[in-house]
Amino acid sequence: MKFPPKLKIGDKVSIISPASKIDRQIAERGAELLRQQGLRVEIGFHAFDSEDMFAGSDIARADDMQKALNDKSIRAIFFTRGGYGSLRTHLRLNWSSFFKKPKWLIGFSDITVFHAYLSRHNIASVHGVMTAWFEQDAVLTDSFLRMMELLKGEKPDCNLVPHELNRNGLASGILTGGNLSIIQSLRGTPLDISPKGKILFIEDIDEHHYHLDRMMQNLKAGGILEQLSGLVAGYFTGIKDGETPFGKTAYQIIKDSVASYHYPVAFGLQSGHELPNYPLLLGSRISLDVSENKVIIKTL
Repeated sequence: MKFPPKLKIGDKVSIISPASKIDRQIAERGAELLRQQGLRVEIGFHAFDSEDMFAGSDIARADDMQKALNDKSIRAIFFTRGGYGSLRTHLRLNWSSFFKKPKWLIGFSDITVFHAYLSRHNIASVHGVMTAWFEQDAVLTDSFLRMMELLKGEKPDCNLVPHELNRNGLASGILTGGNLSIIQSLRGTPLDISPKGKILFIEDIDEHHYHLDRMMQNLKAGGILEQLSGLVAGYFTGIKDGETPFGKTAYQIIKDSVASYHYPVAFGLQSGHELPNYPLLLGSRISLDVSENKVIIKTL
């Protein structure tokens, strides 16, 4: 696994909008907060474009990201937001310059597209907050500060409160994953998850319970779940029923989907579409230790 160089004061970073459009004020405030961390910030030329739901045309969004990928002086790319559009952007990119000198890519939600691509090419990335969540009520969020610590070289270890649905066990593996809807949408493509020896992290927002079950059954039928070394579930925010209740919660659906396997499963990681949204170093080797009294996720 390749890890980009840790960030240091004076490094140049870029802010890009590869998916849905963003309020200029939010993104510009995010840029200012990064500058306050000692970074030199360049905002993509098309970052504030608007075309229907997107931050400009596919060509414009891809042009901004391609320039950031190619620029050897840029050490990290922060994304303004997710929403929808990252796959459309990805399909227009050439990653050859990036592979020669990898840099950090930071985001979550729809940004899972880029995390999936880098995972397939054994390059680490950061599942972390985007510009709207750098601060809350004019105070820097703990999620943002922890993300900056990670980018500067700190290991993102964490302890979870034991959950009644957890499955005990000890495992190690490469951390992968992100937004479940995006992971499922990439099945059958070159960005499909490679599960063997991986610990899968999943989260989601605004789905129906039966949609969630369908996605988990897809991963089960495709042989993905059975090959994992472990599974960690983050926030499942705003999951709802249709006219007829499904009858199970999001976490119960996940537990049932992996019931026939024997690896450890942990619920309640504070990562996803809520605050705190703690950063995850995707591509790192971690240990997952789940017992009745503790859950420890440690970067090895």
